[in-house]
Amino acid sequence: MSSTIQGAEALQTTTTPTPKRRRRLDGGTGGTNWWLTALIAVCSLTVLLPLYFTIVTSLKTPDQLGGTGFELPTEIRWQNFVDAYQLTNFPQALLNTALITVGAVVLTLFTNSLVAYAIARNMHKKFFRGLYFYFLAAIFVPFPIIMLPVVKETALLGLDTPVGLVLLYTVYGLSFNIFIFTAYINSIPIELEEAARMDGASTWGVFWKVVFPLLAPMNATVGILTCVWAWNDFLLPLVILSDPSARTLPLAQFIFQGQFNTNYTVAFASYLMALAPLLVVYIVAQKWVVSGVMRGSTK
Repeated sequence: MSSTIQGAEALQTTTTPTPKRRRRLDGGTGGTNWWLTALIAVCSLTVLLPLYFTIVTSLKTPDQLGGTGFELPTEIRWQNFVDAYQLTNFPQALLNTALITVGAVVLTLFTNSLVAYAIARNMHKKFFRGLYFYFLAAIFVPFPIIMLPVVKETALLGLDTPVGLVLLYTVYGLSFNIFIFTAYINSIPIELEEAARMDGASTWGVFWKVVFPLLAPMNATVGILTCVWAWNDFLLPLVILSDPSARTLPLAQFIFQGQFNTNYTVAFASYLMALAPLLVVYIVAQKWVVSGVMRGSTK
């Protein structure tokens, strides 16, 4: 009996796998990865230095622009922001940009996720598989190649308006958004949808009540990317919008810079005013974006 127990213990000892030790990303020292920290610090300077230059220039008077430009202002001139507010017609440009951005984000989230769901759940069919690769191929088509036909078609259809611009943002973001939406939808267990159908839910109900709420991580990612793109875009509004009153902030700044190209202090003040709303949105939404991406990576 004792020999049997000893044999079983020996067998258990030989068959029990030894847990593998994970390699530490910090080199095994247990401290901070200083090489990576230094790299991040250097990369951050490419953003912080231009931002600092913009801030100090917007607060200076024209006669303080000599030297390297990085000196602190000896006299702060808040009138630069008042002048930029008036000369660029900032309230109208801000309203136009906000409406276009919100419309593009909302329409993109609803339509792109719906198309991606249809493709992801029918990938076994040749038509949907071909459609998926067709959309992926569109990622590699530069916009300048199709710019002239798009401009002519939007003018003929009467879509050279903010509404047409929202539609173009939705369509042009479709390829990349389908790529990331489809990958995430494939990770959602199909059993959840089957249970909803057994309860009498239609395909439409399954998507909006089961799948779409689970897409919150990807919705946060796609939403912030679309928001930044639509807010900062210059080329599409330039070639599409025909009404001067519908100008967005980048267009208003471009025209202002052409008219007052030597008034750098007011120009940089207008840049800060255009940057501030999007910066506030990102600071507020940062928690949801980062947590959404982390949840999506562990699906």
